[in-house]
Amino acid sequence: MKFFTVMLKSLVLTLLLTGSALAADKVNINAADAAELDRVLVNVGPSKAQAIVDHRQANGPFKSVEELALVKGIGLKTVERNRDLIEVGAGTAPPKKAATTAAAKPVERR
Repeated sequence: MKFFTVMLKSLVLTLLLTGSALAADKVNINAADAAELDRVLVNVGPSKAQAIVDHRQANGPFKSVEELALVKGIGLKTVERNRDLIEVGAGTAPPKKAATTAAAKPVERR
């Protein structure tokens, strides 16, 4: 009976640790760097991960998981494979370029 109890406790502990480890491997595509994207996402290597970061910097944060398919080299199949691993959190918008307007000149009166 003691053997059964020890085995049952070991099994429960293993399942708990495995579940927490799997839950921790999610990535926020609006905040992660290329190395983290490469590590977590399936079928996404260093070049595709960098393409995701470049797209995010050029176009602003992703609003949905499906927008990831707009990145060159990432298709809908890759998005579907990784859907459970992706989080879309708040991100920062790309910096806006300053408007170049000429300074107003005073009007001369006659």
